[in-house]
Amino acid sequence: MNTDAASRAGYRRFLERHSFIEMNARERVRAVLDPGTLREMLGPFDRIKSPWLPLQGIVAQADDGVVLARGTLDGKPAVIAAIESAYQGGSMGEVSGAKIAAALELALEDCAQGRLILPVLLFETGGVRLQEANLGLAAIAEIHAAIIALRRYVPVVGVIAGMVGCFGGMSLAAALCTHLIVTPQARLGMNGPEVIEQEAGIEEMDAADRGLIWSLIGGEQRFATGFADDLLEDDADAIAAAVRKAFSTAPASAPAPMRSRQVERYRELLRSIDPNQPPDGESLRRLWQPRRMT
Repeated sequence: MNTDAASRAGYRRFLERHSFIEMNARERVRAVLDPGTLREMLGPFDRIKSPWLPLQGIVAQADDGVVLARGTLDGKPAVIAAIESAYQGGSMGEVSGAKIAAALELALEDCAQGRLILPVLLFETGGVRLQEANLGLAAIAEIHAAIIALRRYVPVVGVIAGMVGCFGGMSLAAALCTHLIVTPQARLGMNGPEVIEQEAGIEEMDAADRGLIWSLIGGEQRFATGFADDLLEDDADAIAAAVRKAFSTAPASAPAPMRSRQVERYRELLRSIDPNQPPDGESLRRLWQPRRMT
């Protein structure tokens, strides 16, 4: 195929793709599950919403910014939770966090009784909701515990697409997932650039420098340094296929321990960094774990 033909083919694929990033949470759930199997739980008409936000002059959303659904993936029972970034930046409060934790805990009960449920988490969150800080943090801790417990029975698959990314306590939830899928537009970090700039100064982090931010915590960088398992372009069909593959791929006879259990490995990697000469994004890739884009 010559260069012009390849360019036309690439442009055609770009036009025909369905952007996962541009979808809202409910559309993302529908895009991942088998067609016609979506059954939403605790949806807007149940009106289980935050009792705390109206006390602070904030309108509470009827589903508290989290879409929960049961359905199937390749015919197998699945539960999926998607965070709506358009509501309060995808922040986790008492209700939204409890919805995710409860869904995972119910899946755990089924798995423990031999009825395997495939869990999927679609992240798009700035972390805990500051207006409900302690309650949100408690719920996030329950999410962490449920993920770890579920990993004994089935993979827990997470997706970070963009544009909010995944930060705060929910970045730990993403790190605990058995398999994590990201796009180049995704970001993953404990603290967001704006928080770092506010607390440590612009000399430490210029939150307006998009190139710098994505070179440190963007999807490509997180994949290259081993914090994500798949790096995919923004295409809903490709992401849905990767979710299915993560569940269908048989583990090796002696699989490597999950990232959250590789404590000594990460301690050794951290020791390889000189704090007086912190590496940039490219040198960190060379220092840690170079990988190729999927």
